[in-house]
Amino acid sequence: MAGSAAFEEVSPDVGELDAAALEELLDESPDEALALLADLTRATDARLRELAKAIAARLFVDLARIEPPESRGIGRLVSRPYEPDSGDIDLDRSLDPLVQARAAGRLVDSDELVVRAWGKPRVAWCLLVDRSGSMQGEPLATAALAAAAVAVRAGDQYATLSFGRDVIAAKAMWETRSTDDVIDRVLALRGHGTTDVAQALRAAGEQLRWASAERRVTILLSDCRATEPGDVVAAAGELTELVIVAPAGDSVEAEALAGAVGARVTTVEGPSTVVAALSRVLDRG
Repeated sequence: MAGSAAFEEVSPDVGELDAAALEELLDESPDEALALLADLTRATDARLRELAKAIAARLFVDLARIEPPESRGIGRLVSRPYEPDSGDIDLDRSLDPLVQARAAGRLVDSDELVVRAWGKPRVAWCLLVDRSGSMQGEPLATAALAAAAVAVRAGDQYATLSFGRDVIAAKAMWETRSTDDVIDRVLALRGHGTTDVAQALRAAGEQLRWASAERRVTILLSDCRATEPGDVVAAAGELTELVIVAPAGDSVEAEALAGAVGARVTTVEGPSTVVAALSRVLDRG
């Protein structure tokens, strides 16, 4: 962090974080500001670390909402024929049969009733974060902001996994975690090891099998350069929908994989552009 020209301005003294200086840096150089903030969440000084974590959680969620999604993954209220314990009676659509049954002195036929209930979420997401390379500065901030963007879209219908040689869940599909907790877990990632892309894609498929959503999307945040054995194309082909977000200037393998399996692919220049990049490949008509 001492290598950052802005570090002394943002943290002028031990345990201090100047929010105004950070905001100014965010206006002037957003990628540098987000990278520095991500690194500050690992500061040796406990007070500075906690201040940075609190600001990062709020800021990343706010930035994730700048590009509103075309369709969120949350469920929606729908009307459907009556089934026991399936929802609340839709009085507007059930009023006539109720009145007619009462006038005739009979019990209403359940087939005549309509209930309102939450339908299935339309989209479930599984974010795969490649942690085999550098996980500090801009790559770390990009991963955290991508996690925030997925969480904002998906409600609880999402998983966030990181992978190198093995796969670790920051949030599994069946878990309930706050967005702040997921961001904090992603910011705690350390980069090391080889890259098992095939295993990561298979893990995404397993996670999405738990989802109740109609559409299931895997988001691969990686250059897709596998250094562990495994059939990446076959693993990708098992997924119902794959989108790839690769670093700008290092996307050859990502584009080749996308072409082989019909996935959508885009590139990201830095953390400040990842939300727009996700919107390009996730929102479809």
